[in-house]
Amino acid sequence: QVQLVESGGGLVRPGGSLRLSCTASEGIVSTWCMTWFRQAPGKGLEGVAYIEASGSTHYGAFVKDRFTVSKDNDKNTLYLQMDSLKPEDTANYRCAAREGYCYLTLPSKYYNWGQGTQVTVAS
Repeated sequence: QVQLVESGGGLVRPGGSLRLSCTASEGIVSTWCMTWFRQAPGKGLEGVAYIEASGSTHYGAFVKDRFTVSKDNDKNTLYLQMDSLKPEDTANYRCAAREGYCYLTLPSKYYNWGQGTQVTVAS
């Protein structure tokens, strides 16, 4: 089983930025679909962004050009650069991986998950 470990979360003020990282235990980042999900207290998992093996990216509608997903295949690491953060972005951010297609709205399709990193946006 592939292990995914997130880092980079924390407390940030509205309008601030954070960069999340997700490092895989195996060299899957170059060939698998890598996706960021988030879960706010009392809510279900919400797709944030994904990057395909080819490097193509797709974002949830709420992102609105504020976030950028990227990866470093050599480092087996996925990134999420988050700018212009809002209080409603407060959530536990988790990375997930799967072979084949990416599914931003179907977290049940993923069978490899990290534990997550907490992002809190507050003044």
